[in-house]
Amino acid sequence: MTSLLKMAEPVGQLLKDRGQTVAVSESAAGGLVCAALLSVPGASAYFLGGASVYTQTARRALLRFDDTKAQMRGSTEEYATLTATTIRDLLGADWALGESGAAGPSGNRYGDPSGHVALAVVGPVTVTRIVQTGSDDREANMWSFAAAALDLLYETVAAN
Repeated sequence: MTSLLKMAEPVGQLLKDRGQTVAVSESAAGGLVCAALLSVPGASAYFLGGASVYTQTARRALLRFDDTKAQMRGSTEEYATLTATTIRDLLGADWALGESGAAGPSGNRYGDPSGHVALAVVGPVTVTRIVQTGSDDREANMWSFAAAALDLLYETVAAN
């Protein structure tokens, strides 16, 4: 497994160099995205905060979703975009990352297989991506989801 620092250092440095900030709403990655971003020395210059939003209760409390939004199907690019947009607006960040998926060992209630994750980066542009690992190894998927999310964040920030 890659270290948290190695996963996040490129995007952390890029955000610091640009004087930009990020917020995170993650689910299946279980906090690894936030932990990685915080592992970079000087993270306080760019990391505003994040949440592991794993249940409807958390969505309602942390993202302030009403019942209509709380019932939205997770693990989709639309949902990941909504969570990213919401956390960005709540924390006033330049960029936000949303992640929702099925880590395993089984799929989710929507029929997505283990290893499926939807990612969204929201800022001046919005970019989404679906990643399928093809694995039912929960911990390996969590690490893969975090790495894919940080890669997407880096690619998007660097291009804009």
